[in-house]
Amino acid sequence: MSADSLAQRLRAALNKDDAVALLRAAIGRQSITGNEANFVGLLQKEMQARKVDNIKVADFLPGRPNIWGERKGAGGGRRLQFIGHTDTVHVDGWREHWAGTEREDPFGAPIIDGQIWGRGSGDLKAGICTSLAALSLLDRAGIRLKGDLAFAFVGDEESGQPGTGVSAGVKDYTARIEAGEIAKPDFVVYTEPTQLAVYSAQIGFFIADITITGKSAYFGVPELGKDALKASHAVMAALWKHSDEVSARAEHPLIGRGFLLITGLSGGGFIAVPEECKLSLIRKLLPGESLDDAAAEMEAVIRGAIADPEIKVDIAYPAGRDHAVGGSAAEIDPNLPEVAMLCGAVREAMAGKGEIQGAPFWSESPFFVNRLGVPAVYCAPGDIRNCHTFEEHVDIEEYLAGIVAFATFMARYCGVEE
Repeated sequence: MSADSLAQRLRAALNKDDAVALLRAAIGRQSITGNEANFVGLLQKEMQARKVDNIKVADFLPGRPNIWGERKGAGGGRRLQFIGHTDTVHVDGWREHWAGTEREDPFGAPIIDGQIWGRGSGDLKAGICTSLAALSLLDRAGIRLKGDLAFAFVGDEESGQPGTGVSAGVKDYTARIEAGEIAKPDFVVYTEPTQLAVYSAQIGFFIADITITGKSAYFGVPELGKDALKASHAVMAALWKHSDEVSARAEHPLIGRGFLLITGLSGGGFIAVPEECKLSLIRKLLPGESLDDAAAEMEAVIRGAIADPEIKVDIAYPAGRDHAVGGSAAEIDPNLPEVAMLCGAVREAMAGKGEIQGAPFWSESPFFVNRLGVPAVYCAPGDIRNCHTFEEHVDIEEYLAGIVAFATFMARYCGVEE
């Protein structure tokens, strides 16, 4: 089948009403981190209706399920995995922000000026729905694949809710692949929002919470105290200098330079020498940088900035992901044939899309790229810049183009049984 005839056949077969209804229903299932089961219930019904086989639902933590399944091909093709996270960030302040407007309900999924609004619309229910609607599109077009399609929708990706956001869902899923319970894919598309660009690289990160403890003393006799706030000032100055040094080392062509950003400061005393001060920071890493080395280097900078041995420092890393202190950076060769194939499918579906870019965020592709050795990219409709905000929405035209693009890529990558 020629490229033109495949694209035409898919565009002609697309059921736009079904695709839009699917995304609106997905947004309507509140699934703030911890409540993934509410969305998984809908996904199970939709996957069954769209003839996904071997559907499994299993808790990665009590009451918090992953769901996965597959569509076996006729044989002789490769295995293509689509994966996305089911949880969203909170909606605190949403109703107040949009009070009295058609956007007031964060789960109402109103259609406004060609856009679907709501929490999770971009991050990343549009991506999940794009992959499922693409499978239905292949069926409507009468296209049967040689290779297998795998679908997995996992929880606990988002940070922000107490005791959550450590990628517990994808850890469970990839462990099942390692154990041989689930077949290992040949290529992975993680459906984070990219505006239909193809992200072949992503940043790494760690978050550090630093507690500096001195000794309180009455303001009239400050010489009896150990000023934690003053020590913190020295630490911050050293960290800003360290950030400049990190940034000067290298620049990645897709994700720029590494750096360290101090994100919070609290401390002080009541008419007294401050006894305790707390800092928070985030460090951006480039592919090839070691999380262990970066954390050790930062710790040496912090401790080296404090001259008084009686002032104590405690450093904690609250956001371990695929590594104890944070999330690893990842990249694959952007010149891989399957990357070019996906870019081409996107360009055919929507002019101006399908560019290779880098992810300015961290998500869960390193579990595949670094842990399993499987090439993975991010690609899906939606704009990361409006996600996690009161402005979260997805352009319907881009969403529908994404469905055609994914279906095209499924056919070309897995092969078509003539």
